[in-house]
Amino acid sequence: MTAFDQLSAIRNSPRRWLVTGAAGFIGSNLIEQLLKYNQAVVGLDNFVTGHGRNLDEVQSKVSNLHWRKFVPIEGDIRDKATCRKVAAGCDYVLHQAALGSVPRSIEDPNTTNDVNIGGFVNIIGASREAGVRNFVYAGSSATYGDSPKLPKVEHQIGNPLSPYAVTKYANELYADVFRRCYGLNTIGLRYFNVFGPRQDPDGAYAAVIPKWTAAMINDEEVRINGDGKTSRDFCFIANVVQANILAALSGAEAQGKVYNIAVGGSMTLNELFACLQDVLHEHQIHYAREPVYAPFRPGDVRHSQADISLARKHLGYNPTHTVREGIREAMPWYISDLASRSKKKVTAH
Repeated sequence: MTAFDQLSAIRNSPRRWLVTGAAGFIGSNLIEQLLKYNQAVVGLDNFVTGHGRNLDEVQSKVSNLHWRKFVPIEGDIRDKATCRKVAAGCDYVLHQAALGSVPRSIEDPNTTNDVNIGGFVNIIGASREAGVRNFVYAGSSATYGDSPKLPKVEHQIGNPLSPYAVTKYANELYADVFRRCYGLNTIGLRYFNVFGPRQDPDGAYAAVIPKWTAAMINDEEVRINGDGKTSRDFCFIANVVQANILAALSGAEAQGKVYNIAVGGSMTLNELFACLQDVLHEHQIHYAREPVYAPFRPGDVRHSQADISLARKHLGYNPTHTVREGIREAMPWYISDLASRSKKKVTAH
């Protein structure tokens, strides 16, 4: 069965899914696709980094019939009772809830640890008790740490460079232990620099693509940490959604592993800057400023590129969008979202 057939088949076989981090960027995109596939979805979020507007947008993009299959629950993965409540009766779990950001973890390692490790143990434990079929969790390319090897292969990692990286590696260790001790099916997905609609451009910890796009639209300074030659394997959200659903539906041969989820390419920050300029130009937005270079950030990995052959082999993963294609698809949303925010600020004054 091809990846397309596997994804299409679930339309006629509705199941109950739990998505943690439901109001976040990735979580809300997962919920939208699952509802369009006629699935029943429970969504958990504490709305610390997630936003109600993301779920409002999901509602606007699915039919009323499908929206009625969504059960939003406000709560925190650090609370065991909440985790048991949301996991009960679910067939699949897509665990996305976490405190992201390397800089945030360096500033506040305790909270990052509490959420990303303590919360993880709560939700995977509740999933085991509920007897879920497959537990899929969001990993991170930060796990590779100081390993110089390119492209990154799953079995070869280095020393972690931040508290955030430690927590994501700990998740993988716990998942493996739960598989070995309790027979729980687990799959980890190491995301590489995900971007797309609903990614928040505001705040100190905003990801680079929405943050730079917002700055360019507003004709503000774009700040590059380092010399601009740092490279990343940027991955459009549609690729990540595909990988999560395929992982949840995968058979025994795919279980108990972690997989790189990316495009398998590499783009420097200087090249990304030029790409964003080009795509904005297509929308008649002309950004003529040069970037401002700043010191490297502590904890940042210099180069990152994924080998995605394992995900292709065991999950049937096949990325549908290159970086440029993803930016082109996301740009109308970024422009519209920024205009909406600006309008609300003017109205508020």
